[in-house]
Amino acid sequence: MEPLRIATAQFENYSGNKEANLIIINNLVTQASESGANVIAFHECSIHGYTFARNLSKEQMLNLAEYIPEGPTIGKLQKIAKDNNIHILCGLFEKDKENNIYKAHVCVSKEGLVAKYRKLHPFINPNITPGDSYCIFKIKGWTCGILVCYDNNIIENVRATKLLGADIIFMPHVTMCTPSTRPGAGFVDAALWENRVNDPTSLRLEFEGMKGRRWLMKWLPARAYDNNIFAVFSNPIGMDDDQLKNGHSMIIDPYGDVLAECTSFDNEIAIATLNPEALTRAGGNRYIKARRPELYNKIIGQNHESDQKVIWMK
Repeated sequence: MEPLRIATAQFENYSGNKEANLIIINNLVTQASESGANVIAFHECSIHGYTFARNLSKEQMLNLAEYIPEGPTIGKLQKIAKDNNIHILCGLFEKDKENNIYKAHVCVSKEGLVAKYRKLHPFINPNITPGDSYCIFKIKGWTCGILVCYDNNIIENVRATKLLGADIIFMPHVTMCTPSTRPGAGFVDAALWENRVNDPTSLRLEFEGMKGRRWLMKWLPARAYDNNIFAVFSNPIGMDDDQLKNGHSMIIDPYGDVLAECTSFDNEIAIATLNPEALTRAGGNRYIKARRPELYNKIIGQNHESDQKVIWMK
């Protein structure tokens, strides 16, 4: 494999406004392409926003969702990808002919749809159907996978995607700055965002503390290191409906080190070059080869009562 240049993006999305979000996406794709990126990754539900969907009826969700690949968004993304000679990863709600609704994340190139993944653990709206399979695909010789937000918190999903061959896992999120049972969690006051020009320090302290980046750094590097992958994390910045998000989109290598990160309060991209030799030199490569599945395959696969409730939705 040759080195691959990947951009991860953050932007403040408009709730329910696909056209406005696609204009921002087009601008960021152009920046990434002009900087030599082969791929650009955007956050969960980046096409139409995310948090506002918690209040939508099934009929409203069906009106927002699209067929994939027949819907208009895939065609628009294909044109943007062709104009910039780049692969684009974006998220949107999908519907099928039986009116099932999924939270999808797609990879689109100048040739059209490359891959589609359906989130395994959705929870923003009760009308969303969970996906039932992993997603493996190729970009320029690299084997890639996608796991959306909460999917990455169930560690078996990351290991399974790795064992299916993924060297890069795209991890689109809409996360942080919400309540949780963990210490230090909670909403960030929207007034800090409105006053970010006059007082950036107060907002930065919230975004970089336990409500934001500090918590991410407890587990994101571990996912990359333990599974010997490049993790491409994407997250929105600013207001998503009535909730504030901290961005910090980043790319982490198999050593668990941050290669590139969005650090401003603006719509922004961060770019890193992924070198394949890290996949053989990092410790995770040895650990995966040393596994003894006969010891734990029945333990890991045992039945249990699944609970997908999320505290802040109550």
